[in-house]
Amino acid sequence: MTARSDLLSLPRQARSALVLFVKDIGQGLLVVSHNTLALVGFAVVAVGLVFASQADLRQQLEGQVLGWLNARHEARVEASGDVLALMAEPEAITRATAVDPKELTRQQALVANYLARRYRVAPEPVSRLVKEAWDVGQRARVDPTLILSIMAIESGFNPFAQSAVGAQGLMQVMTRVHDDKYEAFGGNLAAFDPITNLRVGVQVLKECIQRAGSLEEGLRRYVGAANLPDDTGYAARVLGEQELLKAIVQGRNISPSAPRPIREPASAPAPSGEQVAMTAVMR
Repeated sequence: MTARSDLLSLPRQARSALVLFVKDIGQGLLVVSHNTLALVGFAVVAVGLVFASQADLRQQLEGQVLGWLNARHEARVEASGDVLALMAEPEAITRATAVDPKELTRQQALVANYLARRYRVAPEPVSRLVKEAWDVGQRARVDPTLILSIMAIESGFNPFAQSAVGAQGLMQVMTRVHDDKYEAFGGNLAAFDPITNLRVGVQVLKECIQRAGSLEEGLRRYVGAANLPDDTGYAARVLGEQELLKAIVQGRNISPSAPRPIREPASAPAPSGEQVAMTAVMR
């Protein structure tokens, strides 16, 4: 009977032993996990203190993580075939030479609209150039319609124009001659920035007029014809264009296809030695 009772109690004892074993294992794992979490927390605090005390190390790690994230993003975008998304540049608009024509004064808007239609260019960039011509002209005491007329005759409002002798940009300034004037704008490549070219061109024009003593002779000097028998009608074309723009400013309605008036040139005095030397390096 005793042997039979022992045999029947054996499964119960085995279950009790198994339960006790599992309980001990669970308690052990709980203790280990608590200790592990404590160690992890300590490690996190330690790493945080290290990063907090070493800004360079933190910035380096942040840069690496950011670079990795950007690389992953670019890889996904490239795989999708959206190339434009890879080249997105929201601040690109700050480089655009353009303004809303509504920002101009009435006179400026009339001139910008006329030039846009006459030379078949967008009104927004022309509006920016007109505004700049008014601002720079006021500072330099040069009529803005004269500045715009020179741009029209010289380049037709093409900021990337270049002549056979190397005159460049909107106002066809001889960059290699006036490279000193471009230093304030970062160097000679600024000749192809429309606003910079306009500003440099106005300074060159002002100097030519001052040295020549008159507007027409200053234009001859600007185009490099002071030592030539004539300027092939350059001054007359510029002044004719200016007359149209002045009429636009006064509110006259002039068709963009209207021929510019031809202004008869004044009799030119014989060029002096200084004029010949100066002109030789202009164009």
